[in-house]
Amino acid sequence: QVQLQESGPGLVKPSQTLSLTCTVSGGSITTNYYYWTWIRQPPGKGLEWMGAITGSGATYYRPSLKSRTSISRDTSKNQFTLELRSVTPEDTAVYYCARGFGLYEYNDRGQGTQVTVSS
Repeated sequence: QVQLQESGPGLVKPSQTLSLTCTVSGGSITTNYYYWTWIRQPPGKGLEWMGAITGSGATYYRPSLKSRTSISRDTSKNQFTLELRSVTPEDTAVYYCARGFGLYEYNDRGQGTQVTVSS
């Protein structure tokens, strides 16, 4: 059974870059038929799909976040990462990494990590 675990700082200052890592066990991130995804949930709001990377390394981003977001991977560590640049307090959310069979699906996800943007 696949397991995903997010890691990264819980507090980021405005205008800085948020960086999160997802460590995957029980499955390889190079498997072609999965999408490895980042989603978030701001306080009081629903889940928001941010972007994904495929087993072959292709990336997809939410249009409204595309200019600030990068998703990459380290296949030697079976990890994929999220970078969100120029953060504002509106980026405060619980961030999840997930695995899905489709681009906007997240069939398995980590427990999430709270990130607060504040000075």
